Amino acid sequence: MIYLASPYSSADPAVEQARFVACCKAMADLLARGRHVYSPIVHSHAICRETGMDPHWPGWYVHSAVMLTSSAALWVLTLPGWRESVGVTAEIEQARGMQLPIKYVDPVTYAAGEERP
Repeated sequence: MIYLASPYSSADPAVEQARFVACCKAMADLLARGRHVYSPIVHSHAICRETGMDPHWPGWYVHSAVMLTSSAALWVLTLPGWRESVGVTAEIEQARGMQLPIKYVDPVTYAAGEERP
């Protein structure tokens, strides 16, 4: 399974929504290519919006860490803000500690079918 990391948290709810949509598109593309993928953003965004749960990193840390331990690789969707994201930084560090392959995926070119390491 591929763990698809991406930034999410923002002071602007419209930015969070745009990041969610970008993750949905990337995940749909991966699924269409026959990849098995987990996205914490796709998984948690709707749950939090419908139930009032906090969608931000501290509340999802343990769940995300467990899901990453079940993954064969970490792919980072390089949306604006990914380098500054506390969650993405933690996911990369965990993956490095687990010696998982890490791939950085450009959301623009990937949608066109190109994969960039």
